[in-house]
Amino acid sequence: MAYRGSVRPFVNFNAKQDAEVLRRAMKGIGTDEDVVFMLLSARSNDQRQQIKAEFKKAYGKDLVSALKSELGGLFEHLIVALMTPPSSYDASQLHKALKGAGTEDDVLIEILASRTGKQVKDIIKVYKKEFNGKLEKDICGDTSGHYQKLLVILLQGSREVGVEEDKIEEDAKELYAAGEGKFGTDEEKFITILGNRSAEHLRKVFDAYKELSGSDIEDSIEGETTGNLENLLLAVVKCARSVPQFFAEGLYKSMRRAGTDDDTLMRIMVSRSEVDMLDIRASFKRTYGASLYNTIQEDTTGDYQKALLYLCGGND
Repeated sequence: MAYRGSVRPFVNFNAKQDAEVLRRAMKGIGTDEDVVFMLLSARSNDQRQQIKAEFKKAYGKDLVSALKSELGGLFEHLIVALMTPPSSYDASQLHKALKGAGTEDDVLIEILASRTGKQVKDIIKVYKKEFNGKLEKDICGDTSGHYQKLLVILLQGSREVGVEEDKIEEDAKELYAAGEGKFGTDEEKFITILGNRSAEHLRKVFDAYKELSGSDIEDSIEGETTGNLENLLLAVVKCARSVPQFFAEGLYKSMRRAGTDDDTLMRIMVSRSEVDMLDIRASFKRTYGASLYNTIQEDTTGDYQKALLYLCGGND
């Protein structure tokens, strides 16, 4: 597998030296923001954790707290996100989405539909450690019905592996019979098949479904379900088809509306920078005819913009 992230481990890495550079950038009056984001966005998350440890050892201070006291606004949020280990970052985003009045369902949907089984299991562990709670219990307390059921299935992080050739046709028929083929909808069927089969198996099921019904599975989901369940089923289908395409759409929506949805923009840029940002950029360009780089440039400003562009990794 070729490396598809825009941020990669820095080659001649020296955590001690980096800690010193950051300390100098924050010393005295004002902070050299350019140094901060250029250094941190050119290091992998793992390397940032090592810098953090060296900083504490050398100066007896927590690097994240020091950065927070020097920076402000969206730029501060972005740098703090970069300094957080991936599973901690996802866990904190889910915790934020669940606590308080109302639930940020789009965050639950985005994270649980797109992460691998192993990532989901790591998130659950970190969530328990950092927030002293059970993620499943918190999700069940905030959601209901078929939407809740599918979230709980995704939380098991135990999708099947590989393609079961003899089940492709059968799954397609069952999905058709559960939706378009009957009056009313059998949501359980959709949940079981879409929640448990592997992505490569599902892609074949979607092809068989199209042949059988003449329409895409997405059209059927849109016609048969509503609200959060519809959004979650669509996210699962999109991620089975192409995770980078799913995130390209998310980024486009976060910027091409009145006002920018900075939470989503930041979350995707940070969480995908070491995973598949190069593929997301290609999907973005192919789908929207504009480069992600230029779109970020038009939608954001200042140090926050510069840091996002660094994470984007180049113009297409």
